[in-house]
Amino acid sequence: MSGSGGPSRDKTRCGSCCTLLVSLGFIVLIYWAIFQPHQIRASVEYAELSNLTVSNASSSSSSSAAAVAVSYHVSVNLTLYNPSKRVNIYYDTLDAELRYRGAVLSPAATATAAASPVEFYQRRKSAQAVRIEFDGKGVAFPGDDDVGKQLEGEVKAGVKLGLELNVDARVRYVFGSIKIRQKPTVWCAFSIPVPSTPGGMGVSFSDDRCWVKYR
Repeated sequence: MSGSGGPSRDKTRCGSCCTLLVSLGFIVLIYWAIFQPHQIRASVEYAELSNLTVSNASSSSSSSAAAVAVSYHVSVNLTLYNPSKRVNIYYDTLDAELRYRGAVLSPAATATAAASPVEFYQRRKSAQAVRIEFDGKGVAFPGDDDVGKQLEGEVKAGVKLGLELNVDARVRYVFGSIKIRQKPTVWCAFSIPVPSTPGGMGVSFSDDRCWVKYR
């Protein structure tokens, strides 16, 4: 007799837990619906290119093309804007890559990328400037690689180089006591003039809007 109410009590507890979880999920969904449309915006304000050299490695066989090696220093001023009226954002990490025609110019083995500040707190309706620098030393493209040939040709022609900035971020949206983690990716396309003299600097003022996608 004493244990006759056991299964009923278990079902009641289980039902209460399910109701609580559904209620919490509904509350979080409401909060998320409030600020979800207000995703971060980004733009490239300024970029500079210096220490640019492009060279061909000697080829041991006349039938094989020489490899192309490029060294460079690129600085990009990226502006991140939080358009939300209610939500603050913590930026925990910023991992950046520099690309040319889809090919990565900043592999870890031959280049370094640094963002300043690396992490920061951004209040609602505010902008934050982030300086990202890439320092490449002898980044190599195989001799039969079209990207290397195109890069070499554009540098010799002295035209503007079309570059791409890819930034993977880890952020926390903060609304009151609720924090939701997100992983936005910022992709920017911009052009920098090739320096007119060896050791010179190419500068671009663009204010180009970037594309932001949440993973």
